[in-house]
Amino acid sequence: MFSFNMFDHPIPRVFQNRFSTQYRCFSVSMLAGPNDRSDVEKGGKIIMPPSALDQLSRLNITYPMLFKLTNKNSDRMTHCGVLEFVADEGICYLPHWMMQNLLLEEGGLVQVESVNLQVATYSKFQPQSPDFLDITNPKAVLENALRNFACLTTGDVIAINYNEKIYELRVMETKPDKAVSIIECDMNVDFDAPLGYKEPERQAQHEESTEGEADHSGYAGELGFRAFSGSGNRLDGKKKGVEPSPSPIKPGDIKRGIPNYEFKLGKITFIRNSRPLVKKVEEDEAGGRFIAFSGEGQSLRKKGRKP
Repeated sequence: MFSFNMFDHPIPRVFQNRFSTQYRCFSVSMLAGPNDRSDVEKGGKIIMPPSALDQLSRLNITYPMLFKLTNKNSDRMTHCGVLEFVADEGICYLPHWMMQNLLLEEGGLVQVESVNLQVATYSKFQPQSPDFLDITNPKAVLENALRNFACLTTGDVIAINYNEKIYELRVMETKPDKAVSIIECDMNVDFDAPLGYKEPERQAQHEESTEGEADHSGYAGELGFRAFSGSGNRLDGKKKGVEPSPSPIKPGDIKRGIPNYEFKLGKITFIRNSRPLVKKVEEDEAGGRFIAFSGEGQSLRKKGRKP
């Protein structure tokens, strides 16, 4: 009994409502057509031929359609969704980052199998470059980028496009399984330290304690204005004796602020400089009271003693 294959592309094998076949994979840039399909590179979905849709429609599979991609030569596998069924027969188109994870070259064979994945509850990512820290809100950027993905696989390095720049992130952990579906799910996202990131070194502040009198030599430049420190000019134009000779600064002339040792957190204290009142000399009670007609009279003619 002889069997032969009259088709150039492999025929899908269907066992127990399971889709499994092999395709030759190419990157999206090889997809023929006038339309730009750069949107495929921004997500985690592939383009399959129409015959795959015909086979899947006959099976009692669960939606959304999720697939397991396996490179048997390198024993690498990942998971993905499907975007369209417009590829040529026997060919499927993958994002470039997905081909790198599978170690596939242009025209390599990939095994495609339909799978059912659990809904994700937690995932952890590690940026592959410290440039990812320049993003203001990385969680919002990642949430927006994951809308183009159907599932995540632990160990994959996914690529997201933001602000005309491609950022790569490694999937470090997923729960409840190593491969999860992220369609219509409530997933907690966490980030690990970026690859090659070094925390800034903190310089220890050494407090130098000085004993004795402090050095006030550096205060001369901080005082600013000093009276009579300029140079003079003579009417005859001579420069003799016009050089400034300011008096040296004494440590006692420098007034520094006094810290408030009674300061308490959350309490504002207003300190006003109050001058002491000048002490007045108290007059005698008798002399200080007003008495009418208590003055002494004066005479223009001085009375002298008669000889």
